[in-house]
Amino acid sequence: MKILIDIGHPAHVHLFKNMAHEMIKKGHEFFFTVREGEYQAQLLEENGFNYSVIGRKQKNPVRKLLGIFSFSFKIIRIARRFKPDLFLSHGSMYAGYAALFTGKKHIALEDTGNMEQLFFSKPVSDVILSPQALQVDLGKKHIRYNGFHELAYLHPKRFTPDISVLKELNVEEGEKFVIMRFISWTATHDLGQSGISLSEKSALVNEISKYARVFISVEGELPPEFRGYELKLAPGRLHHALFNAAMYIGEGATTASECAMLGTPSLYVNSITAGTLEKQESYGLLFGFRNSVGLIDKAITLLKTPGLKDEFQKRRLKMLAENIDVTALLIWFVENYPESKTIMINDPAFQYSFQ
Repeated sequence: MKILIDIGHPAHVHLFKNMAHEMIKKGHEFFFTVREGEYQAQLLEENGFNYSVIGRKQKNPVRKLLGIFSFSFKIIRIARRFKPDLFLSHGSMYAGYAALFTGKKHIALEDTGNMEQLFFSKPVSDVILSPQALQVDLGKKHIRYNGFHELAYLHPKRFTPDISVLKELNVEEGEKFVIMRFISWTATHDLGQSGISLSEKSALVNEISKYARVFISVEGELPPEFRGYELKLAPGRLHHALFNAAMYIGEGATTASECAMLGTPSLYVNSITAGTLEKQESYGLLFGFRNSVGLIDKAITLLKTPGLKDEFQKRRLKMLAENIDVTALLIWFVENYPESKTIMINDPAFQYSFQ
């Protein structure tokens, strides 16, 4: 089987990489198209995948719409050479329209409920797979499973933490450190939303630095006042750092969710929430803040709590026991498509074969 996957975010590479690696071993072929933005192409390169950069990720809403024509056309041209049997993506409207015009099916994954994106991608998707916690009902095409996208690459069967990352960060074993992530607020779903102001970020960094080392990751340019805190790490090593961190604080939902999967206390500060994040909050793995009110006090309280990491690992084990191995589900679903679609619709409990 030949499968074309469109990538628009670094997390999408992680979402599909383990499935692709395992299926390649079985003789399947993959080709990735990517819109470069942060380090998507670098991750594809590190994983040894065949890929083509079709342009840069667009931040302007008008340019995003124009991309329906330009990006979809580029994917169609690649598909005519590669001849995929199936298209796969994280809700990419570009992959969806390319599939439509080449007479193939498009399987979409969704976990944010971003209606601006779904308006264009849903009509050109044959099926939409999402975590059970997604609160949006996407109709007859919608198939839910108990899991989180981040479990596709951070489930213990898929990820083994490496403590040697501490040397790369120049951190002593046992030394507490906190990773902060600030976003650029340029995505379509970010319009009218907010997180932590610049002055609040400065206060946050100053206070948390009294209790732990601080490392900062940002989308775009790092503000000059934070350059001494920059997280300098290869993209493929980030999850090892997150696992070993004492805490995560940030506006980025993906990183917040990743820390929840790893059992690292996660403080998410954003006026946007999602059903998946709220589900992680119910496990006590994530704390959601609509703004920075109470954020510093909560962070300091947690940092002072004895045995904090051990407690969060217990919470993680409970979460893992109630959710499936998402990569195993994806491999089965793709290899057996479209029969797998019928099976999941008629027998949703079949997913627990992949627990």
